[in-house]
Amino acid sequence: MSDWTDNLPEAAKDYLAGRRLDEVECIVSDLPGIARGKAVPATKFARQEYFHLPDSIFYQTITGEWGDAAGDEGFIERDMILRPDMETATAAPWTGDLTLQVIHDAYDRKGREIEYSPRNVLKRVVELYRKQGWEPVVAPEMEFYLVARNLDPAKNIEPMMGRSGRPAAARQAYSMTAVDEFGPVIDDIYDFAEAQGFEIDGITQEGGAGQLEINLRHGDPVKLADEVFFFKRLIREAAMRHNCFATFMAKPIADEPGSAMHIHHSVIDIEDGTNIFSGPQGGETDAFFHFIGGLQNHLPSAIAVLAPYVNSYRRYVRDHAAPINLMWGRDNRTTGIRVPLSGPSSRRVENRLAGMDCNPYLGIAASLACGYLGLMEEKRAGPSFKGDAYEGEEDIPRVMGDALDLFEEATKLHEVLGPEFARVYSIVKRNEYEEFLQVISPWEREHLLLNV
Repeated sequence: MSDWTDNLPEAAKDYLAGRRLDEVECIVSDLPGIARGKAVPATKFARQEYFHLPDSIFYQTITGEWGDAAGDEGFIERDMILRPDMETATAAPWTGDLTLQVIHDAYDRKGREIEYSPRNVLKRVVELYRKQGWEPVVAPEMEFYLVARNLDPAKNIEPMMGRSGRPAAARQAYSMTAVDEFGPVIDDIYDFAEAQGFEIDGITQEGGAGQLEINLRHGDPVKLADEVFFFKRLIREAAMRHNCFATFMAKPIADEPGSAMHIHHSVIDIEDGTNIFSGPQGGETDAFFHFIGGLQNHLPSAIAVLAPYVNSYRRYVRDHAAPINLMWGRDNRTTGIRVPLSGPSSRRVENRLAGMDCNPYLGIAASLACGYLGLMEEKRAGPSFKGDAYEGEEDIPRVMGDALDLFEEATKLHEVLGPEFARVYSIVKRNEYEEFLQVISPWEREHLLLNV
């Protein structure tokens, strides 16, 4: 085996131990979070320093159409240079051949980072923190549904059959019996995660029928986004082994709770290693209140990134386990911004707005960007909310078009995420939204066809 394998992460080396590597999947995340790339023989990968893909992969909508985002030169599909980040090398344990996956970073022919590559967007935001002497830390929570196989888009999505032979039951949050119903799928999720070197902090049953949550350990934002990117594929593969689908749609079933990607944030002072949200005596600092203020002031403009599809807005329903406003509260799961119970060293802020359908790189980047703007502007959050925030006013956009309007006007947010990214993202999402508006829904046919 080639020398390059000597420098692989330990989990990848363990996976290959004593066996011959067949193939390497060279991948990059597009705007929706789909893995794009090439599969190459291991012997060829050992000889190549990079490979090419056209920049048009970042102009595609979720349906496979293209937004008119190519710029002044037109749609000429220029080749990008994709270079591997070998620290991301990990197994693809569900494949028939011995295969590794490696995430690549995108550059132009002059060696400059492609601004609208999602991983580069997150790297840009993290670097802004580091220039201030801060190290951002995140911990994502992933919610998703295991559902019955659905081959007909006109048919409603239904819960999967559990081991008992009965459909997964709703409103059984934290039930171990409910978790046991999905035992074979969960076993494969654990096995795949172990083979890939990922540490799961816990799996719980959520409130929806067949809805699960996986928590990841806190750490570097880019590394954690890589893991969520990998996990989505891992979970889908585990589900298909057991005749069901895993879906990360924000709202797959009408009367069930939606699926979120809650993001926990803390910020470490690089020089002394302390949490900047906590003072010497353990109290809450100005930085803590500024970070929350940044989320409150700028998240409305970032919703189009955290809730990237028309379906995303069906999740923001009063009394349905998703926020409807930007109140913040201590240990209060009805608020959009929650401060969990913790000691001073682990004080953190949880953003509960992001849907599990968002691109993990972009969702984490947008959330960190809002907090960063708060730290730089030094505008304090308002008083914490006490009580049921669902009784308050809604202040989250309810449709994709409104969210895009706010995003397109948010020049401060664009400067943090990257103006070129903001331009491309807006064009692609506008195109996607207009595609949706051309679809006539069953509701319209049922209630309007003969009545209006």
